[in-house]
Amino acid sequence: MYIGEAAQRSHTTVKTIRHYEAIGLLPAPQRQGKYRVYNQQFVELLTFIKCAKEMGFKLMELQKIFAGHHDQSVPWSLAQQAIEDKKREISDKIAKLSEQHAQLEAFEANLQQARAECPLEKL
Repeated sequence: MYIGEAAQRSHTTVKTIRHYEAIGLLPAPQRQGKYRVYNQQFVELLTFIKCAKEMGFKLMELQKIFAGHHDQSVPWSLAQQAIEDKKREISDKIAKLSEQHAQLEAFEANLQQARAECPLEKL
């Protein structure tokens, strides 16, 4: 299939595919004359990248997953490790945000208590 069909099947755009190829995220496709030719594995790879981006992966993170991987299949073992790392990163962020939320609650309670004990005069 040509680039337009690969874009349609993977729910991406031709521009996106060309960009991913340019930054080395995707391997170079086979060619028939001057046309790029893609297979179903390539579509699955594009779909994986799209889903990973929707789950919060940045292109640089995905480039690390695919570094040195030159075929058109998804490197599942590397992807699984990246997913575990991302889950751990998100868990750490949740813990930090929960701590920050608790600190804000305590700060708010202190302000309310101080205000009740020493109300400001109205102007």
